[in-house]
Amino acid sequence: MKFGRTTRIVTEQLQAFSFQRRAFVLGAAQAGFGGLLATRMGWLAIAQNERYSTLAENNRVQMTLVPPRRGWIIDRAGKPIAINRTVFRVDIIPDQLRNSATTLASLQQLLALTAEDLDRIREDLGKARGYQPVAVADNIPYERFAAVSVRQSSLPGVAPSSGYGRFYPAGPAVAHLVGYVGPASAADYDRTRDPLLITPGFKIGKEGLERTMEPWLRGKPGAKRSEVTARGKIVRELTTRPEVVGNALQLTIDAGLQSYAARRLGIESASAVVIDTHTGGILAMASMPAYDPNGFSDGISHREWDMMSSNDHLPLTNKVMQGLYPPGSTVKPMVSLALLEAGVDPNQTVVCTGRYRLGNSYFHCHRHSGHGSVDMARAIAASCDIYFYTMARVVGIDRIAATARMLGMGEEFVLPMPSQRYGTVPDTDWKLRKYKQRWTTADTLNSTIGQGYMLANPLQLAVMASRIASGTSLAPRLIVNKRYPEQGGALDVDPRNLEIVRAGMAGVVNGPWGTGGQARLNLSTGEQLAGKTGTAQVRRISMAMRRAGMTGTDGMPWKYREHGLFIGFAPVVDPRYAVSVVVEHGLHGTAGAVVARDLITYLYDPKRALDRLRTLEEGWGGTIEQRMAADAWRWDHRNDPPVPVVKPASPLPVVPSPPVNDGDDAQDDER
Repeated sequence: MKFGRTTRIVTEQLQAFSFQRRAFVLGAAQAGFGGLLATRMGWLAIAQNERYSTLAENNRVQMTLVPPRRGWIIDRAGKPIAINRTVFRVDIIPDQLRNSATTLASLQQLLALTAEDLDRIREDLGKARGYQPVAVADNIPYERFAAVSVRQSSLPGVAPSSGYGRFYPAGPAVAHLVGYVGPASAADYDRTRDPLLITPGFKIGKEGLERTMEPWLRGKPGAKRSEVTARGKIVRELTTRPEVVGNALQLTIDAGLQSYAARRLGIESASAVVIDTHTGGILAMASMPAYDPNGFSDGISHREWDMMSSNDHLPLTNKVMQGLYPPGSTVKPMVSLALLEAGVDPNQTVVCTGRYRLGNSYFHCHRHSGHGSVDMARAIAASCDIYFYTMARVVGIDRIAATARMLGMGEEFVLPMPSQRYGTVPDTDWKLRKYKQRWTTADTLNSTIGQGYMLANPLQLAVMASRIASGTSLAPRLIVNKRYPEQGGALDVDPRNLEIVRAGMAGVVNGPWGTGGQARLNLSTGEQLAGKTGTAQVRRISMAMRRAGMTGTDGMPWKYREHGLFIGFAPVVDPRYAVSVVVEHGLHGTAGAVVARDLITYLYDPKRALDRLRTLEEGWGGTIEQRMAADAWRWDHRNDPPVPVVKPASPLPVVPSPPVNDGDDAQDDER
């Protein structure tokens, strides 16, 4: 028997069944695939309709953000301090740039770019992200803007545009007050991912009030829709959504006084503050020298930065908020109030012989021959150090420090200004914490005349003057359209003691022994200024130097000269204005006194103050802007060979000037 594979008999019925089965499987697969396609098409047409409609619309329509105009900054009377004006600019979009060398060569010719401008643009292009515009030129004349615009098709990546730019009418006079604006940095964009920050022409606050009040001033962007071709060429403008302008910021500043204060500080490295003692409003806050915020907004060159950063007068520093100085004799009214509150009789006298002995050391008075017998009123007016050495030694530093803090020394004020420095009000606990040392009597004597460890900024000095003048715990204000808590109440002192101190300060300026006689107002309306001069040492005067007569610094280099300070208020009866002035290395307190006199004069008689200022500016070499231009020229030519000077055949005799002594304090550092 033979075994093998069974032969399958294929019949017509079996073939029909096999065909039907295969047709079913194939049909099911086709139906499944068709169902998937239908589902996908339905999902795209329905669920994703909005997305793909938007993408299609974006291919046809280009959306461009319109930077909002910043809110104006105005003074208390509505006069402009920072405004907006139409500007023309040219940017480069790195992603769209094809031949940078050719493009930059064309722009150099069209915009008259310097070699330094080109170096800056190349550097920015190397650091910029592809989508981030790189500024080529800002605030360009319309003729140059038009020249670039008509050639835009042959300059891929170049984006000329018009908009609104920030402008500061007073220029350097308000630089440290309001700051400036500038393009947002890459770090700014990474922090928020706000597309407005990379919109050409948009700028944010970089310093001062422009920076701290950015959310209030910025506004909301608008949008412009344009129909474009596939290559990005604009076919027509569709619709534009207007931007929302930022809020106006009204300050307590008097724009005229602010500008005058900056001009009056002249060629000095100095600062000045004026406060309304009725409201606490800051009327002026000037720090000079300064930069031009209009130039900073457009971006400064390396040359300008090097020139300013190497200037020993520190034009980049806001001295009102960041400058710390020994207050010198300006603290003597404060010390007098502490003495009165401690029970010292203002009629008690001290004999000033010109020096005060402490152990084996001597502390000197500025008047080497002494003042003779002095009471509190004369001690304030004549700035007698020996009186304050004697009385403060009895009372102690802790009482004096408490009064200093009550009057605003060492205090942090709630103001929208960056980088405040608060100084030092030393006492026994402070020295123990900081230096692990016990307080000494010599420390008390030095602090009593505003030297030693004591430091203050010009704003604190102005607040001290305003609190003495008003008798209240007045806090400085800077913004009008802001809700503040109520001003502080009356100082916790006897009002009669305040009157004694005010009378002593009036004697400083208007009395026979006063050290601040040059600050007399001499107004036809009869108002008088009360104040206190201060001369603060910046170097140690040894006993050997005293024996050699080297106590003065008139012939010393600028950085070794004493600071000249002044605080005051006016009028003497029912004071309305308080002022502080600090002239760095100004030699004498009278350097600040004459500035304070002119600032107060401006408030009562602007014409008289301006006439005096014009005469001064002629001797200084012109206005602030003219002097800044001259400084820039000298910087550019600093390496030029010197021009030979031809000496006259018969030189005129030189008559020496008499020595100047404003009758102010001098710290003894012999211990």
